Amino acid sequence: MEDAELRCTVAVEQPLLGGQAPRRRVMRGALVLLGRNELRQPVLRVVGGSGKAASVLSFVLAGDAVRLFTRFAGEGRAAVRVGPGHAQVLLSDCPPDALRRFLRLLRLKVLAGPRGPPRTPRLLERQSPAFAVISPPQERALLRGPEARGQRPAAVPRAERRPPVRLSAEQEAVLGAVRSGKSIFFTGCAGTGKSFLLKKIVGSLPPSVTYTTASTGVAACHIGGTTLHAFAGIGSGKAPLEQCVQLAERPGVRQHWLACQHLIIDEISMVDGKFFDKLEAVARVVRKRDEPFGGIQLIICGDFLQLPPVCKANEETKFCFQAKSWRKCIHVNMELTEVRRQTDKTFVSLLSAIRLGRCTEEVTRQLMQTAANRSERDGILATRLCTHKDDVEITNERCLQQLSGEVHAFEALDSDPELVKLIDAQCPVGGRVELKLGAQVMLAKNLDVSQGLVNGARGVVVGFESEQKGLPKVRFLCGVTQVIKMEKWVFKGPSGAHLSRQQLPLKLAWAISIHKSQGMSLDCVEISLSRVFESGQAYVALSRARSLAGLRVLDFDPKVVRADPSVLQFYRQLRRHELVTQDSLHTLSGDDEKENWKYS
Repeated sequence: MEDAELRCTVAVEQPLLGGQAPRRRVMRGALVLLGRNELRQPVLRVVGGSGKAASVLSFVLAGDAVRLFTRFAGEGRAAVRVGPGHAQVLLSDCPPDALRRFLRLLRLKVLAGPRGPPRTPRLLERQSPAFAVISPPQERALLRGPEARGQRPAAVPRAERRPPVRLSAEQEAVLGAVRSGKSIFFTGCAGTGKSFLLKKIVGSLPPSVTYTTASTGVAACHIGGTTLHAFAGIGSGKAPLEQCVQLAERPGVRQHWLACQHLIIDEISMVDGKFFDKLEAVARVVRKRDEPFGGIQLIICGDFLQLPPVCKANEETKFCFQAKSWRKCIHVNMELTEVRRQTDKTFVSLLSAIRLGRCTEEVTRQLMQTAANRSERDGILATRLCTHKDDVEITNERCLQQLSGEVHAFEALDSDPELVKLIDAQCPVGGRVELKLGAQVMLAKNLDVSQGLVNGARGVVVGFESEQKGLPKVRFLCGVTQVIKMEKWVFKGPSGAHLSRQQLPLKLAWAISIHKSQGMSLDCVEISLSRVFESGQAYVALSRARSLAGLRVLDFDPKVVRADPSVLQFYRQLRRHELVTQDSLHTLSGDDEKENWKYS
């Protein structure tokens, strides 16, 4: 019955006669229930407080008199207007996924129900024993829709009528650990659904006390957050602790530290261990709490066998698991093992060996054979992955210039032109996109997952609309040809205010950097690994491909395949303590503060 329940802040506004301001009642931490009364009428019930002090407000939901306002459901806010009196129930600080399920149930069971005469909302002062929570919708009902059941259509978006993608048992175990309040690090090789799971976690937590961050701006944009450095507000963190605390106590920054109850950090492999220790110390001082990380629950995700922290030439790399505070901050370590990006078992096995720095003769033979692959089709060329971003810019500019025809330029609409550098750092597309007929492009946002129009999908520009905007028409490798319209990205600025960019979700794709490709799945990839300079870089590049058939490796040298010895030791110890399955949570449930494994 989870779909029919919400725990959130509720404000009930009831209009008064004579044009007076509506009576408003606010209940924090209220329980909102969707059920039926003794007459089988749908009822929205709000329970505030507990015990003898609890108060109950109930509203009969007559389909014709109910209106939903769901524009900000992704931010955990919605409103329900009920009855001819236009009373409003305002829901806020809801876990977004739970709110979406609740609203879907309300649409399917109430708005899609049989017509009935509008009724005046009833205000009840005590709970009726006949009240029963509404049962969740069946999958077949979601697929058929209300029309197939002989009912009038409801305003249910097509995406909501598709059954949701199910989490694996491993992913459910991670989500269960998060919901239990434990600080958790979960990891896994490329393609195991870490980003997908992270978005589910974000959707399960109340927005007002949850801060979503990542080590890079592009990674943060993918999960709708900000960079870890922007959240922390302490610059590089290399200053003395006292100075970092002063920076964190500035107006706007301090409020975030105090409000935060759940801190999400993605792509943890690129966060420096010394910076992590400084954050932990700052959290305790600013929040005036001695618990690890000042009592904040940490949800940390990433693969230490991928890209390491960016350090200067003379500096020693220190991973986060080597930080002094890591062991006392993390209660649970879990590893996802089910690969979902690649389905070819041979390719999965090859990538597993590369990830661990092993390059056998057989692995070398298989990769060198890919040099003969010709994965181009329908005018769509393989994207070249480069180790250096300068090579990317030069390649894309040169290839665009070599195309004949007129340049079509598209300028972004930014919410704050004065913060364009900050927006550039977080948005996956630039302020100006230049295209020509025949330009190789890549989607930078999920448009329609069911059709294959996903982040990283490859295509070629085959035309431009004749209308004023002249939007490009793109033929994609998945077989879809579509006019690409402007899309909007929204992310948080340093003061917590929302920034946005409206731009085409396209970027040139003759070449892309390995760093910018992290988290993507590419249909056809060409890689030159001769200039690899970091541990894990070759693995990240190779694992972007969906299959061996869609991969072409040039000038391969087995010496570029390497993994950091300290990271390999870290993963050996993680597995040795058998904290990689769902069963591990049961062994930890008795003592949250107990160290579940040691690194030495």
